[in-house]
Amino acid sequence: MLNLIKNRYNTFILIGIIYLILSALLRILLWGDFGIDADINVYNLPIMLLAGVINDLIILLYFLFPLTCLLFLLPDHWFQKRRGKILSFIIIFAYLYGFLYIMEAEFFFFEEFNARFNLVAVDYLVYPHEVFINIWESYPVTLVLLINLAVALGLFYGIWRNISPTLSVTIPLKKRFFVLCTHTLSICLVAYVFSTNTFAFSENRVVNEITANGVSSFFQALATNELDYHLYYRTGEHKALFDKLVNNLKVGGGEFTHLTEQRIDRHFPANPQGLGKLNVVVVVEESFGGEFVGSLGDTRGLTPEFDKLVQQGLFFTNAYATGTRTVRGLEAITLSFPPIPSESVLKRPNNENMVNWGTVMQAQGYQPSFLYGGYGYFDNMNYFYSHNGFEVRDRSDMPPPHFANIWGVSDEDLFNYALSYYDQQAAKKQPFFSMIMTTSNHKPFTFPEGIPQVPASGGGRDAGIRYADYAIGKFIEGARQKAWFNQTVFVFVADHGARVYGKAEIPLKTYRIPLLVYAPQRIPARIVDRPIGQIDIAPTILGLLGLDYEAPFFGQNVFNLPETQMSTLLFNHNHTVALDQGDTLSLLDLNGKTEQVTYDTKNERFTPLAKKDEAQLDLATAYYQLAVEQFQHYQVH
Repeated sequence: MLNLIKNRYNTFILIGIIYLILSALLRILLWGDFGIDADINVYNLPIMLLAGVINDLIILLYFLFPLTCLLFLLPDHWFQKRRGKILSFIIIFAYLYGFLYIMEAEFFFFEEFNARFNLVAVDYLVYPHEVFINIWESYPVTLVLLINLAVALGLFYGIWRNISPTLSVTIPLKKRFFVLCTHTLSICLVAYVFSTNTFAFSENRVVNEITANGVSSFFQALATNELDYHLYYRTGEHKALFDKLVNNLKVGGGEFTHLTEQRIDRHFPANPQGLGKLNVVVVVEESFGGEFVGSLGDTRGLTPEFDKLVQQGLFFTNAYATGTRTVRGLEAITLSFPPIPSESVLKRPNNENMVNWGTVMQAQGYQPSFLYGGYGYFDNMNYFYSHNGFEVRDRSDMPPPHFANIWGVSDEDLFNYALSYYDQQAAKKQPFFSMIMTTSNHKPFTFPEGIPQVPASGGGRDAGIRYADYAIGKFIEGARQKAWFNQTVFVFVADHGARVYGKAEIPLKTYRIPLLVYAPQRIPARIVDRPIGQIDIAPTILGLLGLDYEAPFFGQNVFNLPETQMSTLLFNHNHTVALDQGDTLSLLDLNGKTEQVTYDTKNERFTPLAKKDEAQLDLATAYYQLAVEQFQHYQVH
């Protein structure tokens, strides 16, 4: 390797070159493994690499600034002695090892989330115990670290011979100060001119993700984890948006009770034709995406138990999750509330005493509960539910499980606990309303031994779905033996799909989930093709029961909608939020950016709208802006 500069700043240059080469190799690898499936042909690669180099040069300025400061501060005689060479050895090796580690982490993150580091990465760092153990159990960490060590040592050996002789070269303080000032001004300039998304040039989301720099994406997510909606997103005049939202909601029935206060509370009177005060058990299945379910077209036979229940239940073939995280699913199902940008309501301050499905049921004499197989401090679940009318039970309240991993007890253990808990509730002669959140269908995908077609470990996602399905069958089999079974409506729904993949900003096919309402003695088997979102589940089930209630729900009872009325679906992915009606999807993004596309469901193709539909953009703005405002001003409390 050639000495580029005949002094200690040779270190600076060579480290930078290695980082640029590694980043380019990572982009090529991401394109080969994930980009081709997202319709990114080889002709896109040069511009992705060129724009990517610029992104990498920008982040290099930040990476290397501590080194510039050190080279400025340490006097020449330091580098002429043994201690200076040792310090240089440590710093250079740390940079090389760190670069390799980041590249490896980015690859595995992209494999899971089809994206560079984003809000998910930020959220996961809040819970290092669970996440790091999950990583340890899910990936060959020791092997990766050893390979990382070997490669870093090889790179170090290759450049040390060129760097070592230059360290002792004297550099006047004035020149070192000039380098420091130049570096500092360069950082100020790029911070002002460029952002993480400056080179997001394509309509294909995966192109932009591969082009981006993962470190920059992470810090952007960290900086916008809790952002001011009105500052970053498209907004409108409050009253006009409120009127638009009310007009969209009123087709679903109900009487608005607080319009003068600019609130969307609706009162629904009791319906004597409804099912009445039956128990309601909502099973929220971890990552139970529609692409795995036989009743939704999958041919691998992964869900035989669930498919049997579908034959006896009310099954929605076009149900959609609102987001890609568990807290988004729980937020939508519990609160019938839009997935507002950045953080879920479950994790925001001042989320206590909100009107929700549980409080509505409690007003009707029900006993609400939330049962979780893991430790409920994760994602603030215990706090949210315990401060919103639910009795909470998590892993710490359960007897020693037959099987558990870092995320929680097995689904069988959770369901067995639920059955005994419901026995206790039924003995009180009051109807119960309960939500169960499972954990087994999650990396590291480890399960109890001895289950047909489900390896105890190493089976991956398919094994996760098979086990989740098996546990559902065992749960219903156990429930059938209970006296309260025929007085209970079971709702099975996923919290979100298995993972986000696809070139669209909101790849709808990965948001499709199963939704089954099961009460074979009460509800006739039926297939429902009308689209339904997670925020519509609570109003729809309440409508089936025919209960009298009042709530500020943003969702609709889909059976109240006229056949000519298009369903309103809401979505969130990272910083982007969207509204779908019919075949048009309106997206709102950072810095007031908007986009509208038509969606061809059959071919899974998105086409930019030739002329913007301002009315639908206003409706999307109304949902998200007013949801933020109502939460901030306690108008949903």
